[in-house]
Amino acid sequence: MFVGAGHETWNTFVAGNALTTVALNPARWISLKNVRWLKAIVSITNATTVTGRAVTLKQATAVAGTGVKALAYSRMFANTDVGAAAGNVLTETAVTSNTFTSSTTNSKELLYVIEVDPATLDIANGFDCFAVDVTAGAASGATVIYECLMKYGGATVPTIVAD
Repeated sequence: MFVGAGHETWNTFVAGNALTTVALNPARWISLKNVRWLKAIVSITNATTVTGRAVTLKQATAVAGTGVKALAYSRMFANTDVGAAAGNVLTETAVTSNTFTSSTTNSKELLYVIEVDPATLDIANGFDCFAVDVTAGAASGATVIYECLMKYGGATVPTIVAD
């Protein structure tokens, strides 16, 4: 996982919070124009009789979600039992076909971390905006948080919610 130096400027943003079975498709869009590195964090709380939630990354040409298409990724870090004794361990996990489905184990807290290098977006064709898409899932809630390592620091951190 990418770790920046302590003096780096990070911008943390809650992109969506679905306390019920509704989808976050997508969670709120952000601009990566001033972002050097991004961690998308997906937290899911399962109740009982759970169906998994599909998690896909999206890119667009504007924070309004213009011209959306999938963003390729091949790995994520997962913790499918946050409440366990070793609940702080994230395991690198392969992703196939640019999507993974969350664990369907009942009564578990799940945590998924996806690292995104903004250079992987289709910048040549104007794609510089990002969102996580989380489908609806029975008996589970989901929260999406973006942690952005900014290109520039200082007293005023550049916005990530405007083009």
